[in-house]
Amino acid sequence: MQSKKTVTACLIIIGNEILSGRTQDTNLAHLAKVLNELGISMSEARVIPDSEEKIIATVNECRQEFDYVFTTGGIGPTHDDITADSIAKAFETELYLHPEAEALIRQRPAPEEVMVARLRMARIPVGGELIENPTGGPPGFQIGNVFVMAGVPAVMQAMASSLDGDRLPGGRPVRSRSVGAYLGESQVAAPLTEIQNRFSDVDLGSYPFYRKDGYGTNLVMRGVDEKRLEQMLAEVVQMIIDQGGEPILD
Repeated sequence: MQSKKTVTACLIIIGNEILSGRTQDTNLAHLAKVLNELGISMSEARVIPDSEEKIIATVNECRQEFDYVFTTGGIGPTHDDITADSIAKAFETELYLHPEAEALIRQRPAPEEVMVARLRMARIPVGGELIENPTGGPPGFQIGNVFVMAGVPAVMQAMASSLDGDRLPGGRPVRSRSVGAYLGESQVAAPLTEIQNRFSDVDLGSYPFYRKDGYGTNLVMRGVDEKRLEQMLAEVVQMIIDQGGEPILD
């Protein structure tokens, strides 16, 4: 039976504060886990500045290359939150005040000048639809295969929790197996290559670790076929034993 095509995603992290080091991104790891459970592989991530030209070019490139594109950052109430404007231009459409988003924002009373700023977050491109924000704040939006989400981790995570397989049809979820050993990477490199060549449908990665009782290597296998994962794990365990090591299973 032919295996299902890998469904891919790309995250575009937008923000000068990320590039300057003032803010550390945590959204990538969380979103990758959410998508994995939907059978969607986070294939690439890019960090770009708050530049309209750069956002437009990157979004247009990525939405052609990947099944889904996610953006985080730049959808707040201030003048330098330009993501919504840039996404609209990427899709050659206009922004409009979405009535549902507007009503949600107006639930919190504020002076007129503050409300005007807040309502910037109710603008979405014509042809787009809202992404629910379970925190009660302004929603994100989707247009085409592009999902525009908040940069604040708690809000982004809440938005991500509202996405499901109906909105994001995926493939088979990626599963993993891991085993460690007090063996150096160089010692296991050649036999790992041989195993990887026999299991081209499973990713096999090696990651060194350092502990007080010595150094070694963690070997991580990732794939969609549980049977193939178990077969590769058995070979990796035997390889560790053959190299004089003792497998450390999770």
